[in-house]
Amino acid sequence: MASRWNSGVSIILLFSFPELLLSAVVTLDSLEIYKNHEWLGSKPKVYFQCSGEKKAALPDVKKTYTVYKFKGEESFQPLTEFSSKKCKRCGFYEEEHIKFDDVFDEWEFCPSDFAASDGRYIRTVDKEFNATFLCHECIKHDETTNLDSDSHPHEEGHGMQWTIIIIVISVAASAIFVAGLVVAYKYWQKRKRQQEQARFLKLFEDTDDVEDELGIDSI
Repeated sequence: MASRWNSGVSIILLFSFPELLLSAVVTLDSLEIYKNHEWLGSKPKVYFQCSGEKKAALPDVKKTYTVYKFKGEESFQPLTEFSSKKCKRCGFYEEEHIKFDDVFDEWEFCPSDFAASDGRYIRTVDKEFNATFLCHECIKHDETTNLDSDSHPHEEGHGMQWTIIIIVISVAASAIFVAGLVVAYKYWQKRKRQQEQARFLKLFEDTDDVEDELGIDSI
C-alpha cells in the first residue's frame, strides 16, 4: 500500500514539476580504453567521477583495446544519479601516485544525453575511450516532458475556445437583458396609457351620474 502511495506521489511530482527526475540512476554498460597513461606500462587504475561525488573505481578495466561489459550490478554501480535536469561535470580518469591523475576526458554529463529509445548514451573520445551508459529513468522523463509540452498547444486551443464561448454568451446575455428592459418599458407605457384612459372614462361616468341626480339633461 505504501509503495503504491509513493508511486502516486512520484507521478504527481513528475507532472507538477517536470524539471525533477526523481532519482534517475546512471549505470555503465560497457567501456573500452584505447590508451594507457602509465609511463612504465603498468596496469591502469581507471575510475569515473562527477564533481563533488565519490570515485567509482573500475578495477576490471586493465587492458587497452578490450571491451569490458557490465551488468549494472557491480559494486561500483551506479556511477551517478540525476535528481534534476541540470548537467554534471564528470569524466574518466587514471589514478596516479606520483603526479596528478591523468584525464581520459571530462564533459558536461546531462540527462538529455540519453536520447536513444533504449536509454543508452555512447560517448567516444578519439584515442582515449569508448563508453556506453544506461539511464532508463531519463528516457521516461523525456517522454513525459515531451508529452506535457505537446499537450500545451491543445490546452491553449481549448482555452481560446472557452474564451470565445464565454464572450459570445456574455454578449448574448447582455442583448437579452437590454431587449428585456425595452419590452418592460413598452409594457409599462402601455399599462400607463390604459390606466389614464380608464381614469378618463371613469371621470365622464361620474359626471353623468351627478347630472342624472340633479335632473340636468345633457345637451
